[in-house]
Amino acid sequence: MGSIFSLQQIINGLQLGAIYALIALGYTMVYGIVRLINFAHGDFFMVGAFAAYGAFFLFHAFLGQGGPMAFLVLIVAMLAGAAIAMLSNQFAYKPLRYKPKLSSLVTAIGVSMLLEYLFSALPVIGPSPRGFPELVHKQVYRFAAAEISNYVIIDLAVAAVLMLGLTFLIMKTPLGRAMRAVSQDKDASKLMGINVEMVIGFTFAVGGAFAGAAGLLAGLTYPRIQPYMGILPGLKAFIAAVLGGIGNVPGAMLGAFIMGLAETFATAYNSLLGEGIAFVILIVVLLIRPTGLLGEKIADKI
Repeated sequence: MGSIFSLQQIINGLQLGAIYALIALGYTMVYGIVRLINFAHGDFFMVGAFAAYGAFFLFHAFLGQGGPMAFLVLIVAMLAGAAIAMLSNQFAYKPLRYKPKLSSLVTAIGVSMLLEYLFSALPVIGPSPRGFPELVHKQVYRFAAAEISNYVIIDLAVAAVLMLGLTFLIMKTPLGRAMRAVSQDKDASKLMGINVEMVIGFTFAVGGAFAGAAGLLAGLTYPRIQPYMGILPGLKAFIAAVLGGIGNVPGAMLGAFIMGLAETFATAYNSLLGEGIAFVILIVVLLIRPTGLLGEKIADKI
């Protein structure tokens, strides 16, 4: 048991949790604003990974490997994630905004399948997995009884900067206040002069950008991408959001890191158990605390 809960596994779990956190934040923000479980969000993650893949070959000839090129690739991945999220909102979700929630849920599943099969059908991508390029040279450092690569540092640093930036945006800016107001009451927000559709579109864009960044980090860390790569991470990030309290931003972060650690420890014990631990956690949470760790019970309006 000592090897399962070693410092190395904790580091690996935090690294995986950082990727899940960026995806989970998109789930929880969209749900908090429009009460939609956007099951296509995992595919925004995939779009970000492929955008980063293409951007690497575009910039590599001019900049080579290293920090500046990696930063530009990150920006491209985030822009691609934001763009596909905004397009999905505009053409798939907005027309169903005031329809029964089941219509939006089914549409989200349809958008997910459309993106997966579309990317599989594109001749320049195809269904086969491909290796992700090395944006920066990998270096490994010894720390106590563990090894930490610069990829771990990059993953945690990027996730930390984006999460802190999101927290500042939500808590300290006028747009953040508008997001919180729309989350609480859309009709009252309209009466106060808030452009609700603009806020919703911006929320989708931020969530998509975070998913795109996660796609880049996942490609860098686990260098193998393919059109269906977003299915399992998307589901696990959704479970992380439920674990923390769907609609709660700090809860999504907390749930994602718990999920990353749990999956890493379970995988160290048995690789098959690692794939299923997320769904065990989901069942336990729904049975014991359906609102999640940081979620609050909200009375239904009549």
